[in-house]
Amino acid sequence: MKGFMFLALNTYKPNPLALFKRIDTQTTSQGYQDREVIFEQGNKADAMFYIHKGSVKLTVASESGKKKAVIDILRHGDFFGEGCLVKQSLRISTATAIQPSTIARLKRAAMVSVIHQDPAVGQLLIEYLLSRLGRLKEEFADQIISPSEKRLARTLLLLANFGVEAKSETARLEVSQETLAEMIGSTRSRVCYFMNRFRKMGLIEYNGGLRVHRALRTFLSHE
Repeated sequence: MKGFMFLALNTYKPNPLALFKRIDTQTTSQGYQDREVIFEQGNKADAMFYIHKGSVKLTVASESGKKKAVIDILRHGDFFGEGCLVKQSLRISTATAIQPSTIARLKRAAMVSVIHQDPAVGQLLIEYLLSRLGRLKEEFADQIISPSEKRLARTLLLLANFGVEAKSETARLEVSQETLAEMIGSTRSRVCYFMNRFRKMGLIEYNGGLRVHRALRTFLSHE
C-alpha cells in the first residue's frame, strides 16, 4: 500500500476560484464558528456554498440519529450543497464548520440562472464535481484499507491544505481531537496517542495551538 495515501493529496483538481469568480456577485458571505451547523440533513436544499476560509465536514445520521458518519471533509476553495440544483430536493447530509470559517452562499435560482446565461459555468461546475467524486472514492478506500494513524495523518494534511503545490512548511489548525476522532472513525484517546507520537517525531507541535508540518507527508510513505 506504499504510496496509496498520497493519491487524494495529489489528485488533479480544477481551479474552483475560476468558477467562483463567475458567480461572486450573486453570493452573500457569512462567518461560522467551530462546530456551528450550516445546514442539517433533511433541510430544504435551496442554495450552494463556497468556502472562503476554514473547513467543513459533511455527516450523515441514521433515522434514529444514534449513528453518525463523516462522509467528506471540505476546505478552502471547495463548493458544497450542489444537491440544491435538483428541484425540490432535501439535504442528504449535515454541513458543520470544524474551525472558524467564512462561507459564501448562492441561492439555487441564481445559480441556475447563471448556468443558463453562461454555459462555461456549467462546464466548470461539472469538472469540479467530477474531481471531488474521484477524491471521495479515494477517501472511501482509505477508510477501508488504512490504519487509524495514517488516516489521522492524512486528515491533518488535508485540513492544512498540504497538497503537492503547497509552498509553506507549517500550517496552523483549529480543530479539536474529538472532531478528528469523528473524522477518522476512531476514539479521542487513540487520536491523543497518535498526536503525541507525531509531536515527538517533530511532525506537529502544540504551542498556543496546533501546527502541522509539511514533513508529515513523509510519514504516509512508510509501511
